[in-house]
Amino acid sequence: MRRANVAAVFAVAGFLLANPARLEAQTRVAIDGDDIGGVVTGPHGPEAGVWVIAETRDLPTRYAKMVVTDDQGRYVVPDLPTAKYQVWVRGYGLIDSPKVEGVPGRQLDLTAVPAPNDAAAAQYYPAIYWFAMLKIPDKDQFGGKSDIPEKVTQVDWLSTMKNQSCVGCHQLGQLSTRTIPAALGEFKSGEEAWIRRVQAGQASPQMVNPLAGTLGGVPFKYFGDWTDRIARGELPFAKPPRPQGVERNIVVTTWDWGNEKQYLHDLISSDKRNPTVNGYGALYGSPEYATDHLPVLDPKTAKVSYLTPPIGADVPEALGSGHSAIEKPLAASAYWGLEKIWDTKFDNHNDMFDAKGRLWMTGTNHAPGTPAFCRKGSSNPYAKAFPLDSSERQLAMFDPKTAKFKFIDTCFNTHHLQFGFDKDDTLWTSGGGPVAGWLNTAILDETGDAEKAQGWAPLVLDTNGNGKLDDYTEPGQPTDPNKDMRVFGGSYAVMPNPVDGSIWYTVRTGRPGVLRFDPKTKLSEIYYIPMPGFGPRGGDIDSKGVVWVSLASGHLGSFDRSKCKGPLNGPTATGDHCPEGWTFYKYPGPGFAGIGDNSAEASTTAGSISITRSDSAMTCRSRPPMKTTASRRSSTARW
Repeated sequence: MRRANVAAVFAVAGFLLANPARLEAQTRVAIDGDDIGGVVTGPHGPEAGVWVIAETRDLPTRYAKMVVTDDQGRYVVPDLPTAKYQVWVRGYGLIDSPKVEGVPGRQLDLTAVPAPNDAAAAQYYPAIYWFAMLKIPDKDQFGGKSDIPEKVTQVDWLSTMKNQSCVGCHQLGQLSTRTIPAALGEFKSGEEAWIRRVQAGQASPQMVNPLAGTLGGVPFKYFGDWTDRIARGELPFAKPPRPQGVERNIVVTTWDWGNEKQYLHDLISSDKRNPTVNGYGALYGSPEYATDHLPVLDPKTAKVSYLTPPIGADVPEALGSGHSAIEKPLAASAYWGLEKIWDTKFDNHNDMFDAKGRLWMTGTNHAPGTPAFCRKGSSNPYAKAFPLDSSERQLAMFDPKTAKFKFIDTCFNTHHLQFGFDKDDTLWTSGGGPVAGWLNTAILDETGDAEKAQGWAPLVLDTNGNGKLDDYTEPGQPTDPNKDMRVFGGSYAVMPNPVDGSIWYTVRTGRPGVLRFDPKTKLSEIYYIPMPGFGPRGGDIDSKGVVWVSLASGHLGSFDRSKCKGPLNGPTATGDHCPEGWTFYKYPGPGFAGIGDNSAEASTTAGSISITRSDSAMTCRSRPPMKTTASRRSSTARW
């Protein structure tokens, strides 16, 4: 319903109360010829805050659009392509209503179906409500006081359970993870079932190593207890509230654009610096380890095509040592057996559009190693300062206008990428390990020379306080008052600052925090995360230069450097010098029992958070057989 219609409804409310015979006619939802709208009612009247889903398979790929009802149970599913739709109601406290056929331009009132019991209602709860049932060892179980390895802390445990390992790849708590697939076999206990479960699939080392290695195998007991209790009928201890306020204004559109076997890690729709770039254009997906065939969705026609980079025969598969996937599963999957379903060489992690509408990717284009100009003995000034011998993933660019790829050798490794706000459209990447790496795309366009266009620098703190990059001590060495100090870094997210041109990273290795790199001085600053925050992963920076980070502690953390009271360089500026810059916002949703006020949420499935003015698009990785979908969200208010 348009805003003007709401005003009209409120203005005649008194008249309608006095004329109940005309109530139904006057409260009909106003729709256009490409909308479906109506009212959802239940046994007790209008159903507020429930979803109405309209889905069709008449288009080239499955298409669905979802909206939320208002206080009077009214809804409008807007801007639908011409097709026949199956429409139904879903909501907390309900089970799915029967699907009713609808077409755009027609009113369609729907009847909600209450859940017959709590168990039926809980099947529709968000996964986090089931995941929060997982028991976390008490603090007195750490420090060598139990079978948990002595050096493991409760923070380490929670970080692993959440965004650093488990929830970094899986939506723990949805049906396929809170139950044990029968295809895996029969087991004496839930613990035994989980030991078998994590060996399945090509990502098994990413499950086995943290659980059986770092945490000494102890988590299997806790995961087994979790799924055993659920199998016996235990339900989540908290019930989710229905959407309220602005949550009811979101319109979600989804398209199938993948397949059951190959997941999507990421997608891109525009340049966040200028969201008119690629307006109404194709969405490009990043399948990471899954495949070299990159899905492309036209949201106007719902047609899916595939983009395959011309990778050389000498490029090895991005599987095995140094990667997050292996060639062959350790044990059979419940869904695909021992079949090898991932086979990428390109290993495209994620994409970004530049100002010209070209698509840039972090992908592999040659065998491991670096060109000669990167290594010791080269005349390249960056190599003289800090030579680099290995690069597992580099850069590539695809120009939709010419339909051609260009591969760019980088001395530094790449992972995520973001464009800066400078005139040269400099591309910054994370994943460089000990260095900050960049590519000046203006120089590349002018010269075609990848060596001239790129640069890198070690991450060095100005601990002698003179404002210049000097000789430095190496990580782990004693400090020297006459020298600076190099830190390893281990960057994950990368964030160019629109305010001052600095580049920020989230750091996960060593002591976690955020790191600032100044492209002018080549000096860095690091800020460790104080409690109650811990476990950073994805991050981005806002228009005021405030860094926002997703944390395993169940918080969205923000760091504002302008709040720092002490010196930002010198011998005391080594990471703990600005706790006042941090603010923590607890995520909604239930928390784990017995560890104080917390949220079980970590918000990191796609690996990063993004701050943008444009309509955003996102994918969700899924291990069980579920088609990958692309979605575009609109914040346009419908009421």
